[in-house]
Amino acid sequence: MSDIALKTHDSIAAIGAADWDACANPSGAARARDPFTTYRFLNALEESGSVGGRSGWQPLYLQALRNGKTVGVSPLYVKSHSQGEYVFDFGWADAWQRAGGQYYPKLQIAVPFTPATGRRFLTDDPEVMAALTAGAVQLAAQNDLSSLHITFCTEDEAAAGSQMGLLHRIGTQFHWQNNGYRDFDAFLAALSSRKRKTLRRERAEALDFGGEIVSLTGDQLQPAHWDAFWAFYQDTGARKWGQPYLTRAFFEICQRDLRDDVLMVLALRDGRPIAGALNFIGAGALYGRYWGALENHPFLHFELCYYRAIDFAIAQGLPLVEAGAQGEHKLARGYLPRPTHSLHWIADPGFRAAVADFVQAETAAVDEEIEVLTTYGPFRRDGQEREPE
Repeated sequence: MSDIALKTHDSIAAIGAADWDACANPSGAARARDPFTTYRFLNALEESGSVGGRSGWQPLYLQALRNGKTVGVSPLYVKSHSQGEYVFDFGWADAWQRAGGQYYPKLQIAVPFTPATGRRFLTDDPEVMAALTAGAVQLAAQNDLSSLHITFCTEDEAAAGSQMGLLHRIGTQFHWQNNGYRDFDAFLAALSSRKRKTLRRERAEALDFGGEIVSLTGDQLQPAHWDAFWAFYQDTGARKWGQPYLTRAFFEICQRDLRDDVLMVLALRDGRPIAGALNFIGAGALYGRYWGALENHPFLHFELCYYRAIDFAIAQGLPLVEAGAQGEHKLARGYLPRPTHSLHWIADPGFRAAVADFVQAETAAVDEEIEVLTTYGPFRRDGQEREPE
């Protein structure tokens, strides 16, 4: 790896859109494999003030160069808290600080506020990935930081990181898999009779709110739609985590730079949005991110967030819908538990050993949970005849 040089930057603009996206989206396709690691998305977070400043997410983008050419990048941040990560290490922080250590600041390779699996080392070269990993660890060690965390990485990255000595942690999310369904009814046909009837009833009741539901993307999106969604986001954020992470400016930049990456589903009554769900579109998945409502209506949340996402994925031929963090209620709607992966480096040997023991026990519990929850899924068993309606 001696021919690979590493640099850090406190602004993604210092690397530039062309070099960053050559690593994040090497095919150059209009639809990136991962919308969250594109220059335009990460720059929107930075330009809007959602990261940087007093947010607790200080950009320190990592760039790998070979013979002066960018060959890999990573979205690296200095963190002064553990909020907006969705791989919770609050217990680790509390334990280390009670032991007299200083857990913050720490380093985090992640997409802020985004619990979606994707590459965290934006390179297809294993040697470059190893250099980026080693460089991030070295940064943490040289600056006497407690730890480095690489969250929602791919399974391949997790395996490679484990080989380098990082701790591999497993979590759970609920994802919907498109098994070549021609339409929503074909998906329903794969469910047990009872679950199929339940979903049909939920969709019918959701549509009884007295208005219409529209799905908008690209140039269909207008500033007024973002005004409405900002109100939804503020309401949900204030109730769930006290203070919304994204600024108003982020949504304005979405209209300017990201609208082709966005699917917004709105419930309208008399032309006025009363609820909405925001999704991001990747080349291989639709990612559900935010939901909010000004009025409560039965099953409208399920319709906008889960069923309309399935409709879109089927229509676009997308193989996967990732519906965000947590939520066992997604299981009955056809979203099955899937493992997520993260990597962790802990500086102190004794603390590292304690965290390793915890991760080992947690992994066994998560594996068992995924196995058990899968058996409660709504799908018909192999060989089971379709029940009469």
